[in-house]
Parts: sequence; C-alpha cells; structure tokens
Amino acid sequence: MKLSTKDLILIALFSALTAIGAYLSLPIQPVAISFQTLIVIMSGMILGSKSGGLSQVIYIFLGLIGLPVFTGGIGGIPILMKPSFGFAIGFIPAAYLSGKVVEKFENNSILKYILASLVATLIIYLFGLPYMAYILNSVLHKNLSWIKIFQSGCLIFLPGDIIKCILSSLISYKIIPLIKNNKEF
Repeated sequence: MKLSTKDLILIALFSALTAIGAYLSLPIQPVAISFQTLIVIMSGMILGSKSGGLSQVIYIFLGLIGLPVFTGGIGGIPILMKPSFGFAIGFIPAAYLSGKVVEKFENNSILKYILASLVATLIIYLFGLPYMAYILNSVLHKNLSWIKIFQSGCLIFLPGDIIKCILSSLISYKIIPLIKNNKEF
C-alpha cells in the first residue's frame, strides 16, 4: 500500500478526529455516548477501506501507549479492563468495512453511504457487546443477562447511532467528490 502525502495527512487527521470525538461525549455508564462512531464511519467512507482502517489502528495504538485519547480522557493498558473498549476495537473493522462497501459500489448514490454506515455500526456492536459482557460479567462479576447487556450497550444508543449514520452518509457523500477532484490538497 503506497501512501501519498495527502493520504498520510488524511489518515492522521481522522486519527485525531476520532480522539477529539472521544472528548465530545456524555459520560453515561457502562458506555459513554460520543461522536467517535460518526468519525470512524466517515474515515472508512472518505479515506477508503485500508486508509480508514489504518487511521483507527493508529488511534487505538496511541491510546494503548498512554496518550489520553479514549473517552473520559484516559489512555494506557488499563483501558483493556473498561467495558467500552470492545467498541473501540470495533472501530478498526468498522472503518475498513464502511470503506469496502463504498468501494464496491461504483455509483455515487446516497444509499451506498447509508448501507456502509449501517454495516459499520453493526460491526462496532458485534465487537463491543461481547467484550462488554465479558468485562462486566467475568471480570467485574456483575452477572448481567444478555438482555440487560443489549439494553445498556445497544438499545439506548440506537436513536443517536441512526442519526450518526445519516449524518456520516450525507457528509461523506458531499466531501468525497471534493477530495477526489482536488489533486493538490
């Protein structure tokens, strides 16, 4: 994968925007509401699958080495014990797959962006909910049912996630032609 200067700048930008999205959050428990998923979905759609996924790998790496880029302004290895970390792990395949969906369909329709954002959101939940259940039940010994995990880790977030899917789709739909047509950047 050969990356241009423009690619490197955009990858770094989306890594930074994901960190900023962590600070734009409502700290509810056990998982905060943040703007990160909006940025993650757009990273794949705008940068493409590989660069979008790479932007999220960099974000996770920066947090794991100790930079305070995760929700709540924390970083370092202790994040692995937070119920919400599985959702962050899901950022990588979510960005990659949102990019893949956009790349697969050549027509520039808003529907492909909505489909890509829905796929990415589903992937984040598929990584986040089992991790959350493991941490809450096996590590913290909360003994919560899957229904309770689903309610507290998914259902309360669905209205906001649907809005974020629509916003990320509309923004990406408008921005991608501008980025592709601007060769100099």
